[in-house]
Amino acid sequence: MTNGPQDVQDITAIETQEWLDSLEWVIQHGGPERVAQLLDALESYARQKGVPLPFAATTPYINTIGPGQQTPYPGSREIERRIKSLVRWNAMAMVVRANKNSDGIGGHISTFASSATLYEVGFNHFFRGPDHPDGGDLVFFQGHASPGIYSRAFLEGRLTQQHLDNFRRELSDSGGLSSYPHPWLMPNFWQVPTVSMGLGPIMAIYQARFWRYLENRGLKKATQNKVWAFLGDGETDEPETLGALTLASREKLDNLIFVINCNLQRLDGPVRGNGSIIQELEGAFRGAGWNVIKVIWGSEWDDLLERDKTGLLSRRMAEIVDGEYQRLSVSNGAYLREKFFGKYPELLELVKHLSDDQLKKLKLGGHDPEKVYAAYKAATETKGVPTVVLARTIKGYGLGESGEGKNPTHQQKKLNEEEVLHFRTRFNIPLSDDDVVKMPFYRPADDSAELTYLKQRREKLGGYLPQRRTDAGALNLEGLDEAFSEFLNGSDGRAISTTMAFVRMLTKMLRNKEFGKLVVPIVPDEARTFGMEALFRQVGIYSSTGQLYDPIDSDQLLYYKEAKDGQILEEGITEAGSMSSFIAAGTAYATHAVNTIPFYIYYSMFGFQRIGDLIWAAGDMRARGFLLGGTAGRTTLNGEGLQHQDGHSHLMASSVPNCVAYDPAFAYEIAIIIKDGLRRMYRDNEAVFYYLTVMNGNYEMPAMPKGAEEGILKGLYRFQSSSLKKPKAHAQLLGSGAILPGVIDAAAMLEKYGVAADVWSVTSYTELQRDCQAVDRWNMLHPGEKPQASWVTTSLKDAPGVVVAASDYVKLLPSGIDHHIEQPMVALGTDGFGRSESREALRDHFEVDARHVVAATLSVLAREKQIDVKVAQAAFKDLGIDPEKPNPAHA
Repeated sequence: MTNGPQDVQDITAIETQEWLDSLEWVIQHGGPERVAQLLDALESYARQKGVPLPFAATTPYINTIGPGQQTPYPGSREIERRIKSLVRWNAMAMVVRANKNSDGIGGHISTFASSATLYEVGFNHFFRGPDHPDGGDLVFFQGHASPGIYSRAFLEGRLTQQHLDNFRRELSDSGGLSSYPHPWLMPNFWQVPTVSMGLGPIMAIYQARFWRYLENRGLKKATQNKVWAFLGDGETDEPETLGALTLASREKLDNLIFVINCNLQRLDGPVRGNGSIIQELEGAFRGAGWNVIKVIWGSEWDDLLERDKTGLLSRRMAEIVDGEYQRLSVSNGAYLREKFFGKYPELLELVKHLSDDQLKKLKLGGHDPEKVYAAYKAATETKGVPTVVLARTIKGYGLGESGEGKNPTHQQKKLNEEEVLHFRTRFNIPLSDDDVVKMPFYRPADDSAELTYLKQRREKLGGYLPQRRTDAGALNLEGLDEAFSEFLNGSDGRAISTTMAFVRMLTKMLRNKEFGKLVVPIVPDEARTFGMEALFRQVGIYSSTGQLYDPIDSDQLLYYKEAKDGQILEEGITEAGSMSSFIAAGTAYATHAVNTIPFYIYYSMFGFQRIGDLIWAAGDMRARGFLLGGTAGRTTLNGEGLQHQDGHSHLMASSVPNCVAYDPAFAYEIAIIIKDGLRRMYRDNEAVFYYLTVMNGNYEMPAMPKGAEEGILKGLYRFQSSSLKKPKAHAQLLGSGAILPGVIDAAAMLEKYGVAADVWSVTSYTELQRDCQAVDRWNMLHPGEKPQASWVTTSLKDAPGVVVAASDYVKLLPSGIDHHIEQPMVALGTDGFGRSESREALRDHFEVDARHVVAATLSVLAREKQIDVKVAQAAFKDLGIDPEKPNPAHA
């Protein structure tokens, strides 16, 4: 007898129930791990049999941690709520008062309003301070939440009312607070800058990895400390935010926790109005190997989910897009009943016992301390993988009608009187109606229950955060002079590149008994291109797992070697990641009290141009170390073409106030500069970092002229003087980096025309320009006193003739010092896009080779009537220079 449709349906239902009953038995008797094993075995078997199983990188739109898995909340919910209310109030008052005092000064209320619970649970129970026995956690606070962090520090007694009154007024005589986290501006408070969105997450990943690097190399004891990164859901659109997720899982960084404040709101509208950002992020993080904890619904929803036996509530939660969720979050209970529950009669039945007012009070997970605590506890106890907490919140939560009620904009900074009164009442701030409209700050007595509790919690966790300390002390640089002495004597006729000279210096530093172990070589890729492969054998490439394979070049003299205690960070093709490692190593003196010395070498074109924002962040963080722009200059890297040829990185470097930039031509110049940099950064603790450009062109390295050291560091010194007897005219030729050898050749060629040319090495136009600017300012402010003279003016004061400055960079770089040169000056540079060609052809094209230096010198001498114009015109013909050639900058 054939079964009918109803019989088949009944059998299917019975079969399904039997499977579910079996699974329930395993849950009760075998536990979650056994369930996971069975499901994995079933999936594997089904796929072997060719069953096309659907794939989903996401889980249902419910909390990851169920109520039965939550541990009891350890603190006083009531006192913590009062503390949080006071933090909220003072944060709001700070921003509103600032904008009353100076309209338009700015500030953001809504971001912290949505994330206050996320921070308070962390402050009260998880964030370790710097006095913890294991040291402190590193917390990347969401930049726009800074008012809340200041407000808490005010309650802690670390900031005064005057500080809060000077929010965003840093130039006040009494001091003020920076708009966002900026260590440069508040060097004892903020640890990391985060408001340039996307940079905080990637820096956090590489900080967590660098902690493991220090531990595996024995430079820091292993701890259970965490790197916490708080960010917004809209921030995840930045490529840097999600670009390094697989590194974190590959390195098993269980010391890393992301907390994403999912209020579904960008600056101008929903993050994913027609989709679900929480589900999208869960898929991205799970696919990258992270542990994902979703905190979507508050405790009030637990009973509804437990009572729903149809699964319709979970289905309804997943059906709604974020744009509609935003509307639901600010609507009344009747609207929720109709639009959310009303789609399915079973759901209306499910909530019939709740009034409209009770429906409205169904809380979201990111505003529920118990749900947040459970997520953080699970995150801190997770082993072997990083964790992301996706917390659903409401932007402007608690701000009343102009806040959450109107889906507030990013720029929310003002509240009317009614809204302020509503806020006071909702959060029970002990202020009268008359007082509250004045927006006073409120701090209870030091012995109050709130402040006593707050201080006790922070004392137990190891002190206050954020807090930046610099306890590393000075570095012992003994042995450096002896190690570098050979580079001052020249290369004995051998032709080498400045890159190879640097690598030899790096090798010597790595062998130094005092600080060699603290040197951190960093390369994005192509270490062999820079001649660094010998270091693979010497110190090894860092790998958290060691080397699990036999490398293809294991039988060769120079081979690839990874080791758990390896010293080189070879990051692969990621300049952003490599720069994040540089920042982690360059700030370890403040984060870990360890003076690591990063040397990050890369193609110069892919530094300031590609990752300038991270370099700016390094400056803000007071990072120390050396950036090495390899194959630098527009004409050095022949054959590669436009995208690889750098003629502007030094111009960009000059815009970073604490970046000390040099373009050395000779090995002894590099040696002097590195020695001085180590002294300034690691002995004298100056908040600077260095940028050096090095080239791959080979030529003989001369010995250092006597007395040149001061000029090398200041940016200009006379390399050689002309020996021409009875010259017809004089010239001063300024050359730097890759172009200096051609300038030396030009000086010899000029003797044919009776011109005595001295050659000057310009090691840093940036340092010269800064000196000129300082002198200009002093002279401007002291009109009645004898004017000061810059290093440029003083050095060239008695140098006769004209000045020609040739650089492998744009003309604007040497032109920055022309107003301090008393002689007539011409600047030669490499403006325009690069080409794939030989070095000789490129330097001819950009008119910076020896021939063009000669032509420019004779031309300006003719204009100054120091030689006959016919001499210059004849020289053009002799040199094969076409005066009608198109401008290379526009070619």
